[in-house]
Amino acid sequence: MVALCVYLVDQIAKVLVVANLYEGQQVQVLGQLLQFHFVKNPGAAFSIGSGSTWIFSIVGVGVLGFVIWYAPRIRSTAWAILFGLLLGGLLGNLTDRLFREPGFGVGHVVDFLQIPLLPAIFNLADVAIVSSMVLFLILTLRGIGLDGRRPSEEDDEIEDADRPAPADEPSHVDKPGAPQS
Repeated sequence: MVALCVYLVDQIAKVLVVANLYEGQQVQVLGQLLQFHFVKNPGAAFSIGSGSTWIFSIVGVGVLGFVIWYAPRIRSTAWAILFGLLLGGLLGNLTDRLFREPGFGVGHVVDFLQIPLLPAIFNLADVAIVSSMVLFLILTLRGIGLDGRRPSEEDDEIEDADRPAPADEPSHVDKPGAPQS
């Protein structure tokens, strides 16, 4: 559900930008804090590798395959959100690379968000991808596994399973008619 929402919001935003702005146009949204600046990016972040768009398409398909293959192992809501953000963002940019001009596999990604504090123009798919990486760092640093537990919790459960169950009665049960000590 997260991936679908990210993908739809990203694609709708890009359709609106292409329909309402001309390439290179800047529009202040929140004063100097946020601007729409429509550009078509043939490369990766900061237009790096603009002559290698097809490589980003192949890598994108590879990462997409990995995410889909790995997703069934997830048992944690936080990890599911992370993979949803990554998948939705990846699909958003991959759709541009596959189906936008100048052609299949070499299409330019529509970027339109600009924050003066950052030296980049990006899109909502990029926001989702970066957010997934931040969440990845948080979960990893906290030691939370794909099942939502920390290794120490798993170790405690293993130790509890190895420990004999407490007896309900003392080992020297008094039997009727037996001499009492």
